[in-house]
Amino acid sequence: MTSQSDKDAASAEGTVTVTETGTGTYTQQITAGHHLLVADEPRPTGDDAGPTPYDLLLAALGSCTSMTVRMYANRKGWPLERVRVTLRHSRIHAQDCAECETKSGWIDHIDREIELTGDLDQTQRDRLLLIAERCPVHQTLTSEVRVATSLRVPQ
Repeated sequence: MTSQSDKDAASAEGTVTVTETGTGTYTQQITAGHHLLVADEPRPTGDDAGPTPYDLLLAALGSCTSMTVRMYANRKGWPLERVRVTLRHSRIHAQDCAECETKSGWIDHIDREIELTGDLDQTQRDRLLLIAERCPVHQTLTSEVRVATSLRVPQ
């Protein structure tokens, strides 16, 4: 059950609230502004009522990538008809990553494929691929990130 303070907090721009639904072992209700989403774990761990947290992370990166590329193409007046971003998450051994600073343990790896449909020349395609690297979510994921966690007393 969502309290009024949860609704007020969730309505603030840039605030997301995640609450157990009580309908499944791991099923979560996500409130982002006036949008409601559901997250879960796949069977047999969860009830498969929604995408996994990693699916949502990839969705954030993919949607931000697509929007960033679209904004740039529109601003330039380029004939971009459609952007499609396909992403996959995996974990690889650090020792298998030549360009990584970390040399032991595991490293999260995301494969991102960008498909650009439209009458674009190779220079435009190459530029849009570079612009994809400027997506704010990409910038966040590839920078140093600090998460500050605090305990909130229920009201």
